[in-house]
Amino acid sequence: MVNRQPGKPTQGRFRYGVKAPLVFSAVLALVAGVATSIFATGGGAKELRVDLGLTAAGIAFIASLVICAMLMMAETPNAEHLSQGSGVNRSSATPDPKAPAARPADETDDEPRFGERLPKQDG
Repeated sequence: MVNRQPGKPTQGRFRYGVKAPLVFSAVLALVAGVATSIFATGGGAKELRVDLGLTAAGIAFIASLVICAMLMMAETPNAEHLSQGSGVNRSSATPDPKAPAARPADETDDEPRFGERLPKQDG
């Protein structure tokens, strides 16, 4: 069993709370709702458009919450074991000893390299 302590982050990284994005989204929704209600009224003598204000507040709340969640996920670093091994993003400072040696530029074969045409096809 793993010894876990309540409130301690796992894997050594900071665990984000949900309070800050919720408060940010709520404030943004409140501002959007009030502004939309006032500006959609169209004058001081007309009735306040609460329906449009609530719609704008809901859209602003959901959109800002989704954007905050995506930004929090994008900031999370990958685990260390994902950067080791062979793959596309492997460091070129330590080349693979089993890899075939690169051909010199002046060496000509009958077989073209990837993306090249045969000399007979050029005519």
